[in-house]
Amino acid sequence: MSDYGHDLLFGTFVSPAIEPVRHAVDHARAAERAGLDLVTFQDHPYQPRFHDTWTLMSYIAAQTERIRLSGNVTNLPLRQPAVLARSVASLDRLTGGRIELGIGAGGFWDAIAAMGGRRLTPAQSIEALEEGIGIIRQIWAADERGGVRSDGPYYPVKGAKRGPAPAHDVGIWVGAYKPKMLALTGRAGDGWLPSLPYLPGGPADLTEMNRHIDEAALAAGREPSAVRRLLNITGEFTSANRGLLQGPPEQWVEQLAGLTADYGISGFLLMSDDLAKTELFAEEVAPAVREVVQKWRLGGGPR
Repeated sequence: MSDYGHDLLFGTFVSPAIEPVRHAVDHARAAERAGLDLVTFQDHPYQPRFHDTWTLMSYIAAQTERIRLSGNVTNLPLRQPAVLARSVASLDRLTGGRIELGIGAGGFWDAIAAMGGRRLTPAQSIEALEEGIGIIRQIWAADERGGVRSDGPYYPVKGAKRGPAPAHDVGIWVGAYKPKMLALTGRAGDGWLPSLPYLPGGPADLTEMNRHIDEAALAAGREPSAVRRLLNITGEFTSANRGLLQGPPEQWVEQLAGLTADYGISGFLLMSDDLAKTELFAEEVAPAVREVVQKWRLGGGPR
């Protein structure tokens, strides 16, 4: 059992497709109407078939009232961290605290380099991400004295002014899979945001991955529960049980509650551009999972 005790979040992971031009906007508004907590978008600035994610999020923020927004995950190699920190804080203040920061080290280096970004090795990209997260946190620490400084080799900052602070404690959620990135997540992140389709062994892989995060958190003097565990998920609603997240809504409820109980997952983001599926997930699955988890957390039901 690995429940870390966080309140449950349910959201969607929507394609920021450029055509139809309002596809992502309409989906985000529908997700809000259906009662979801969060809508997220992949961030590939080198992809001309996608809207720029930060421009899209800013537009959607003005078209919605309650739902939270995040990149899933933001491409740090093409978004200078001191500037990104101010972008996040500004939008968070304008929305009354509705922005989170999913962030990644990058991976498509040919495309990143073609856009003018620096090509990094895997090891360098991890170092750069940790350096960037430190800068972002310094920018947000508006009440601390002195300028922001970082002497790292990737994002040197020489006394930049602090601020603005976000409206709320923005979560920095790291997209990570391998041990060194998982350790970084444990040391420096507020959350972990992998995708279920990328786990070769399925949910069972989460046990070992959680262990890397937990050990790194403890070594850094943090509690493992300081890191929220989220998961991008895929599946189909069908009349009969055909496997993991391949069945009727009540099967999804049982399996998602199991992911919370067994692996500590407290955020479920449905990877889908299908509005009917999103609405079914929001209306029949999310509230039932919350009810099941609340019952066993209170000792009133099986875990």
